[in-house]
Order: sequence, then C-alpha cells, then structure tokens
Amino acid sequence: MKTRLAIASLMTGLASPALAGTLTVCLEGSPEIFNPQLTSSGTTSTVLGQIYDNLVAVERGGSNIVPALAESWTVSEDGKTYTFKLRQGVKWQSNAAFTPTRDFNADDVVFTFQRMMNPDHPFNKVNGGNYITFKTKLADALASVEKVDDYTVAFTLKAPLAPFTGIMAHGSIAMTSAEYADAMAKAGTPEQFDRAPIGTGPFQLQAYQTDAMVRLLPFADTWGAAAGIAENTPMVDAIIMAISPDASVRVQRALAGECAISYYPNLADADAIKASDKVDLVVAKVASSGFINFNFKMDKFKDIRVRQALAHAINMEPLVEVVFNGMGHATGAVVPPAFWGHADDLKPYAYDPAKAKALLAEAGLPNGFETKLWAVPVSRPYMPNGRRAAEMIQADWAAIGVKAEIVTYEWAEYIQRSRAFEAEVGMFGGIYDFPDPSQIPNNYFTCNAEGKPSPSNIGAWCHDEFNAVMAKAGAITDQDERAKLYVQAQHILYDDVPAVMFGGADQLMAVGKSVKGFVPAIFGSSRMSGVSVD
Repeated sequence: MKTRLAIASLMTGLASPALAGTLTVCLEGSPEIFNPQLTSSGTTSTVLGQIYDNLVAVERGGSNIVPALAESWTVSEDGKTYTFKLRQGVKWQSNAAFTPTRDFNADDVVFTFQRMMNPDHPFNKVNGGNYITFKTKLADALASVEKVDDYTVAFTLKAPLAPFTGIMAHGSIAMTSAEYADAMAKAGTPEQFDRAPIGTGPFQLQAYQTDAMVRLLPFADTWGAAAGIAENTPMVDAIIMAISPDASVRVQRALAGECAISYYPNLADADAIKASDKVDLVVAKVASSGFINFNFKMDKFKDIRVRQALAHAINMEPLVEVVFNGMGHATGAVVPPAFWGHADDLKPYAYDPAKAKALLAEAGLPNGFETKLWAVPVSRPYMPNGRRAAEMIQADWAAIGVKAEIVTYEWAEYIQRSRAFEAEVGMFGGIYDFPDPSQIPNNYFTCNAEGKPSPSNIGAWCHDEFNAVMAKAGAITDQDERAKLYVQAQHILYDDVPAVMFGGADQLMAVGKSVKGFVPAIFGSSRMSGVSVD
C-alpha cells in the first residue's frame, strides 16, 4: 500500500528546543505506511523504528535480545507460554487528533495482536490488513495473547517456536495504542491509525512529503529518557530524512556535508568516502541474502527444466564481482555464511549455456521465449545495483534465446506489485532483523498449511517437504539439530530452483565526522536516539 499524505500538524510533548541541532539522514526510498504491522520494508522500518517500540529489541550493535517495553519475561517448562512483565510509566505520543489519557499497558499489547490475529476485529482489514511479518512468522504458531493484569501479558504458542523472542524483536511487531484506535474509530477515520503514527519511541512524526522528506521531532516523554537510558534518549532537535533514490546523489550530499548519515552509497564510492574530511565510511556487518524468483503462477516457470536453464545461463561469479564491487560472495545458499545453518556446500549453479539451451529444447522451447525481469530500484546489501545486475542477466539470457525486458518501479510500488505476484522474474532479498537463520527462508519461500504463499513469497513457490523441514527446525531448540535442518531445507530449495541466489555483502554508510553516538544495527534498523551532532 502506498501512502500519500502531508502531515504538518504541531505535536505536543516535544523535547526542549535546545538539544543538539538537526540530524540529516539521506534515505533511498519512501515509507510505504506509518504502521509497522503493515510492512516488512527495510526503508520503512528505518523511519518507523524511531517512532515505535517492541516488547523486546536486539541490542544496539549486537545480537542479544534485550528488554524494551517488556522489562522481563519467563518461558514455561513446555516452551509454549511466554509471560512478559511490562514496563510501567511508558507514555504515548500525541497529535492534533489524539491526546492519550493513560500510559502503555497490557490492553495495548492485546489490541496489537488481536488486530492481526482475529479476522473479525474491527481494525483487522483497515488499510488492507496485510500483516506481512505476523502472517509469515506467527499466525500459524500463536494460540492466544492474554492479559494477566495491567502489566503482564501471556503469549501461548501451539507448539514450541525456537525463534519466538527474536521474532518479537522484529520491527513489524511493534506495539500500538488501543486508545488511539478507539479514538480514530469513533471519529470515523480508522485509516488514520496507520497514517498518522502514535508510538512510544524517542521520535514522533511532524511532517511527511511523499518521495521527498520525513521530519521527526523528539518525544520528551519517551520512556528511554525517563529511565535515563542514553541510547534510547533523543539528543537532537529534529531529524530530517531526505529521500534520494539515486545512490550517487546520496553520496554527493554526504560529501557536501548536507547529510550527516547517508544510507547505501554505491560500493564503488567507498574510496571517495574514505578520502573525505567530512565523512567516515561506516561498515555494518549485516547478514543479508538476495535472489531472483521465478513466478510459479505462470505456466512457463512451472517446468523445472526452464528454471534450470535460466539458472545455468547466468554467469554468476563475474556478476557478483562487478555488482558487489569485489565485496560480495557468490553462493547457492539462502542462509548467509555468517549464520549457523549456512549450507557451505551449495555453490552457484554452474555456468553452462550449452546445457541451458539443451534444457530449453527438452522443455519444448528451442527458440527461447520472452519474459520480464524486475530490477530492484534501491541499493541494498543483498543487491547494491539492481539495474546493473539485470542488464548482465539480460545479456546472459539473450545468449540462449531468452529475451528479458527489464522492469522497475518506485520502491513502495515495486514491493506492492511484487507481493501481488505481478513479477515474472522478481528481484528481491532481505536483511536479517533478528539473529536466527529462519527469517529469510521463512519470509520468501514458505507457504501455510492451506498452501497459500507467505506474504513475501513473491514467486508463489510452495513445496511440502521444504515447509515441513522449516517447521520442524522452528519447533526444536537444539541449535545443532536446527542447523542440520536448515541445511536440508536449503538443499531442497536449491534442487527445485524456485530462485537463483546472489549472496550479499556488508552494508555501507557515509557518516559525518560531526555525528556522535551512532551505532549501525547488525540486525534490524538503526536507531537515531542517543545520537548527537556537534
């Protein structure tokens, strides 16, 4: 869903206007929506991660799960019930249409999940009701969410789920205000609940100009500041996030001192950033995985020989070398090498145009065919230059008679269309939001018990054995056994060729030398609280 709005209403509860200047951030794309439940986009999460909080979080710059809106939690002996003790005294933000009358409590937690769990909930279908992360990771696993008392909530699972606390740290599982939802429903504007955000985080939305700018102001009453936690306290007067899809423009603005933090510069610009006296090159050791998917809703890709032909026709080693500027790793595995559970024996499909032509002939396509190849429009660690990668694949496929038209869209529209299964060959991928290898394969390659693809499964590939192995791996806690199962699942995926892997690389950022306290996230999105500008 693409959100088009311009919000310029003054917020109440803002911090003193004498903090430490304005932090300017150059982003590569626009947020899709202003409720994290309705998105899994990393770009959107970068914005919303400043506004909302989860019950738990991934520690800054690390991989441990730490308390956030929940101060502590316990797990039952059977591994199926997680009981969270909530932080007290947490304030909600406000805007021109809503002023909260109470603090965050268990009612908000229950509301947040009931909206996603219950198809009859009054907010379930508001703004489309596509709860991507929840549907992929928790919908089939969660039995109930119950209020024990005002500051205690119990989550009961149908079966043990090893990555549960990690999933709860995912940005899409942030807490939302039940009172705000009631107010918007009574006002007859329930859609504003997802468009004019109210969170508990360190910053709140002041203005948004589509495809141009997001302006955030500090929330003086955020719990981090109240608790004296520096890394959760806003330390600047404002954050201006300038939207610049062109990576070269983001780098130029960083080098000119116009953007204190610039996301995803071209890898080829690393040396220029290193040589600058205004910015530092910051490298985040993120785990990511990129690939192209074949659309199983189209007859031509249901024949495994066609998919094998296209895989063997891509000269992957030079593609990765060029597109990742020598910083990538070619692989046939979806779980990256940094993780346990990586299948290090899976290499890229052998480059063999003659074999590819023979496979097409066997499939009844001796003269090839036409298709559309979607090029991801933004730079990501899993694909720093979608257009260049698409051009190289296009040339490789032309050599076996396959004519590929390169297609792309603005990022939010690209995501929306991909999830509607419009991409014949879709280029996608992901950055791990929590420290468990299940995230990317679950997001992009699993289906539910009814055979319906998960919301991010843009190729609509459903494989019973793959789903069963992934489910088994999530239901046990022995890491060695889980690792073996994830390797097995990757072999199933590799052999059936629903996708061709690119691999991934580290995330680069250009950060001004005047910026203090910024720690890039290894998992999830980086927070701008605790960050100041000299």
